[in-house]
Amino acid sequence: MPLAMLAAVAMINCSLRADEGMWPFNNVPARAIKARHGFEPTQKWLEHLQLSAVRFGGASASFASSEGLVFTNHHVGRGAIQKLSSADRDLLKTGFYAATRAQELRCHDLELNVLVSMEDVTARIKGAVRADMSPADAFEARRSAMSTVEKESHDRTGLRSDVVTLYKGALYHLYRYKKYTDVRLVFAPEHDIAFFGGDCDNFDYPRYCLDAAFFRVYEKGKPLRTDHYLRWSRAGCAAGELVFVAGHPGRTNRLLTAAHLEFFRDRTTPDSLNRLRRREVMLRTFAERSKENARRAAGNIFGVQNGRKALLGRLAALQGPRLLAQKRKGEKALRTAVAKDPKLRKDCGAAWEDVARAVKTWGGLYNKLTLLDRGSGFSCRQFSIARTLVRLADETPKPNARRLREYRESNLDSLKHRLFSKAPIYKDLETVKLADSLSLLVERLGADSELVVRVLAGKSPRERAAELVGGTKLEDAAVRRGLASGGANAIAKSDDPMIALARMVDKPSRAVRKAYKEQVDEPLAQAYARIARARFAVHGTGVYPDATGTLRLAFGTVESYKEQGVVIPHCTAMGGVFVRSAEHENQWPYRLGKRWLERREKLDKTAAFNFVSTVDIIGGNSGSPVVNRKGELVGVIFDSNLHGLGWSYQFDSSQGRSVSVHVQAVLEALKTVYNAKALVDELSGGGK
Repeated sequence: MPLAMLAAVAMINCSLRADEGMWPFNNVPARAIKARHGFEPTQKWLEHLQLSAVRFGGASASFASSEGLVFTNHHVGRGAIQKLSSADRDLLKTGFYAATRAQELRCHDLELNVLVSMEDVTARIKGAVRADMSPADAFEARRSAMSTVEKESHDRTGLRSDVVTLYKGALYHLYRYKKYTDVRLVFAPEHDIAFFGGDCDNFDYPRYCLDAAFFRVYEKGKPLRTDHYLRWSRAGCAAGELVFVAGHPGRTNRLLTAAHLEFFRDRTTPDSLNRLRRREVMLRTFAERSKENARRAAGNIFGVQNGRKALLGRLAALQGPRLLAQKRKGEKALRTAVAKDPKLRKDCGAAWEDVARAVKTWGGLYNKLTLLDRGSGFSCRQFSIARTLVRLADETPKPNARRLREYRESNLDSLKHRLFSKAPIYKDLETVKLADSLSLLVERLGADSELVVRVLAGKSPRERAAELVGGTKLEDAAVRRGLASGGANAIAKSDDPMIALARMVDKPSRAVRKAYKEQVDEPLAQAYARIARARFAVHGTGVYPDATGTLRLAFGTVESYKEQGVVIPHCTAMGGVFVRSAEHENQWPYRLGKRWLERREKLDKTAAFNFVSTVDIIGGNSGSPVVNRKGELVGVIFDSNLHGLGWSYQFDSSQGRSVSVHVQAVLEALKTVYNAKALVDELSGGGK
């Protein structure tokens, strides 16, 4: 039986020990769900949910009406909302509601995707790599095959086409998406209520957040007409109820070896935390200088604080004795089984050592890879734009199969949509960001490093940053378009200082990227593919693949949990937000705006606000629709509790919970606080 077919059969027939897993829609364990919960999702049910789910940037959303209305989190749409704001009109502070279609605000650079189809292309991708190839040649062959498959699909269908790696390289599936770029803001509450409790309550529970927002997709200038949207449940969900989540979880690392996780524990996670901490200090210092500075830096601060707290939770899981002990125990059992089978031993026995060797090599490349190729040494939007322009000019003349992945033909439209965005860029903010990252570059590579000396050009990091950002014109979208259309000749002749910097660091950046891909990424892909084969042979494939930023289905029940012997209720009520605010004298981050206080007595204080469930989620699931057995929308994922942060590496629902906004809270707020009658009517009827 072919490996892909074996995987599908085993997944469908697997016996779930818990409501665990982020399952691809073409491999949902329907029979196991029925055995555990008495409900079997049909193919029609799954297809409708799939086509109703939306990828919203690096997060999730769903269609909520027949006229292209999109429901997601406020924090997912926050970047788009901030780009529509100005010093005179701060939509994060005031909130926004478009009572008519004409009042809806077109977003600068949003791209939403809907997954249309999936196709197994494993044989073709793997067939491009011969056993006698060097890691460098194997990497090139695999990259070429993936880009070719994507281009052929895009040319044939017109759909965005991405080859997705599953099981760390055991399977490859082609995902095709319908792409939408005319997206408009319909409703967003004030930041104060959307992020009530702020960083103090982030990744905690109980919560009282109206973390919800609505956008609308337009096609050919008119609201999108669609039959696939999620009808709104007025009742929502109750304790013990089975619920499903359709979203785009970012990355999990549950199939990694112990050696790989130890590298995360000892090197990558602490380093990322330290960089976030220093950036948070820099951004808060900038924000405290003026009210306008605070507005400009708000999105950056939110992102840094959210990332810092998430990484702290992940590091705590890695540093605790339980997770890695269980990983080593399972690994030992699998390796023992492999050693007893001569064929498996020959094919897979050395895979774990190969992972450890590749990870060790990664350690030697880590600083330069992080600073140069991944941009931590040049953290500035104008530099990111400059690098994209420099590489666009260099990559597009090449055959599609030989380009860097982000410049492949099937991705160019999306790349250019972001590149030519007219979203505002603030020179003062970008200057302090670049100065801080250049200082980090000096610290890590040394002041006497040849590259550092060339980058700083005899100046301090602060002086050089001011010179670079002050002299560049790349915040002008017209300038960017001119350079892109001029190709390599325009880039070579450009005297823009940020373009010059991007040209200067491109060669060493490419060199460390190439070394990583050939010496780390490719050996890891080959080793993990062999480990996956061993796992399939010994245990079957009743295990879901790690999350990859692609659409997955998860399920669980609405359940309370215990914290230090105290039962934490499954749901909070709207009246609780006023109690919580009063406890803190209505001061940030527990501040309620004027309209909330004025309408306090009119609100149904018993309406459900936030709720928790055992649904398996991770970063990227924010904005995911939560639906009941009928496929009705009962909530939207916006967070996990602190215990859920370790789900990056291992699922444990003893205390870990996903946190959602209940539909009752959204409807009650729209109706009573915001007087959003047209939006309430649309949600209640699914459209006009």
